[in-house]
Amino acid sequence: MSNIINDESVTFASALAAFEAKEFARAAQMFSPFAERGDAEAQHRLAIIFQNGLGMARNDALAFKWMSAAAEQGHAVAQHGLGFMYLEGECAEKDGAKAAAWFKKAAAQGLQGSLTTLAMMYEQGNGVEQDLEEARRLYKLAGFDDV
Repeated sequence: MSNIINDESVTFASALAAFEAKEFARAAQMFSPFAERGDAEAQHRLAIIFQNGLGMARNDALAFKWMSAAAEQGHAVAQHGLGFMYLEGECAEKDGAKAAAWFKKAAAQGLQGSLTTLAMMYEQGNGVEQDLEEARRLYKLAGFDDV
């Protein structure tokens, strides 16, 4: 059993190395079995590859599928990414309320970018009811002291 785990960790490490080396088509092929088995990091990396058309044609449906899968498992960066998909209407139907919900999940895990984006949404009333006090609170949580 330990040989299988070692082989898999080498394969995952190889997939990461291919991704970092910008060999995206190879990385996607290597990440796929891990993503299919539910590995959130592999799912997130595949989503990035498909969303940006790295090493292959852009595929919005697969980008959304894998970003959602990783986000639903609690992967904070994927939650942030899914929030942006909904906010911008990229790979998903534009939906400010869903964007805010995903940014809140990522912000709860301490992602500064999600706190900042959520603060801007409250400041502008984008996807949420405008609430300047909540915007200020979130900006402060994100580390902006002069708001």
